[in-house]
Amino acid sequence: MANNEKFLKAVKQLRQTEKKVNFDQTVDLIVNLKNFNLKRDSFNIFVQVPNKIKDKKVGGFFEKKSELIDTIKQTEFVKYKEKKDMKKLIKKYDFFMANAKLMPTIATNFGRVLGPAGKMPNPQLGIVAVEEDAAIKVILEKINSTVRIIVKEPSIKVGVAKESLTDEQIVKNIMKVYNAIVDKLPKKAENVKSIYIKFSMDKPVKVE
Repeated sequence: MANNEKFLKAVKQLRQTEKKVNFDQTVDLIVNLKNFNLKRDSFNIFVQVPNKIKDKKVGGFFEKKSELIDTIKQTEFVKYKEKKDMKKLIKKYDFFMANAKLMPTIATNFGRVLGPAGKMPNPQLGIVAVEEDAAIKVILEKINSTVRIIVKEPSIKVGVAKESLTDEQIVKNIMKVYNAIVDKLPKKAENVKSIYIKFSMDKPVKVE
């Protein structure tokens, strides 16, 4: 089973071969699975990492306008009757949060597009009971340091860190996500076939 030292060694190896680009590359963790039944064992989890990955573009479905995030007010839902308008809205944002009491209306109006895109406001992350700045700030901080893992095939690929973090910070994020994946697998580490990490523009490096 992979540990801190093995991941750290792989990160250092990545650094030696990385291509110099003019943007902050994402560090991807790739976990290939074995003896895993997609229909029976698939999962959808949120993992909060110790070091923020990026500021996500977040939209809010609220009753009143928020000064903290772009707001789609309940009175504006009617603007998005057409599927093409909904798709434009969904492409604009990485994540959505919502007022809890609006969720039935959101599901009715936006569910057919938000659901398949994996962007439906979720009770695990993205629902606020009250539309107050303090509550919204807490959720925003969580969203910006949270990774969502949806398993749809026997290979999980997820962005877990940024190249600009230190090697140790990258490894802390990787370990948090990797351990969460293993913990959710039915046979734990026995379901792991192989592990790789990579930068956006580089070839994967195997974690031995």
